Amino acid sequence: MEQTDITILLANPRGFCAGVDRAIKIVELSLKKFGPPVYVRHEIVHNRYVVESLEQQGAIFVDTLAEVPDDAPVVFSAHGVPKSVPAKAEARKMVYVDATCPLVSKVHREVERHEKLGRHILMIGHEGHPEVEGTMGQVETGTISLIETVEDAQKIDLETPNELAFVTQTTLSVDDTSDIVDALVDRFPQITVPKKEDICYATTNRQIAVKALAKKSDRIIVIGAPNSSNSRRLVEVSEKQGCEARLVQRATELDFAWLEGANSIGITAGASAPEILVEEVIEALKGRWSAKVEVLTTAEENVTFKVPPLLKDVS
Repeated sequence: MEQTDITILLANPRGFCAGVDRAIKIVELSLKKFGPPVYVRHEIVHNRYVVESLEQQGAIFVDTLAEVPDDAPVVFSAHGVPKSVPAKAEARKMVYVDATCPLVSKVHREVERHEKLGRHILMIGHEGHPEVEGTMGQVETGTISLIETVEDAQKIDLETPNELAFVTQTTLSVDDTSDIVDALVDRFPQITVPKKEDICYATTNRQIAVKALAKKSDRIIVIGAPNSSNSRRLVEVSEKQGCEARLVQRATELDFAWLEGANSIGITAGASAPEILVEEVIEALKGRWSAKVEVLTTAEENVTFKVPPLLKDVS
């Protein structure tokens, strides 16, 4: 019998977090203040729709500062940059605006403090991710080491195991990170732990929401980019709860054959995915089946971050 009716379960919270909201606003306000083009070092957030929308307004995205002319304004992405990047910009007398998420900046200050206190720092995160590169670039090479897995935590060889601290990337899986932290604390009981959780509120909230979604859904669609760490973690969290999940960037990537037979389809979105893409996916599902939409709320978010002083006079 052909399937005709489905229930769409919509996770709340989902999508944009305060740091992403602020970063996009910084690029838009910079375009108003300085006029196009405004250069942006690295994707401002990991979402092609957002990047392409900003490109249409006059933003130019580059991988390195060397690609930016001396007289052009430049914005640093929400993921943060190594200290060497603003230092080079200042040496070239460039106008720059830092869109680093304040919660990432908090981790930057932590590693600086640990370095001053003579501690070796272990960073739990994914190699090659711009946030990890930015955080590790806050301190001298050799004072910080990357830990990606429990096995890394169990095997790392340190000269001064009693003078240790750890920090984490803000977009990790809460459960997986907990296992790595347990391994580190078990091996190095004197290790200094963060005073507050490094994994950001939005990542944590979206993972809690997708766990609740997984209990009630036959399939879960996660809207986000393949290079978005927090979006990929949502897929992993769902599957660990026993619910099949797939990451899609847009409705055009939906696999309807995979969705066949699912009476309830959960939808969530990574922290850098705009709500318009969620609406696009819902409309695509409604175009295929008769669907009712229910919202599953696990938390309410009201966090906002101020833009840098340089842009406060722009409306």
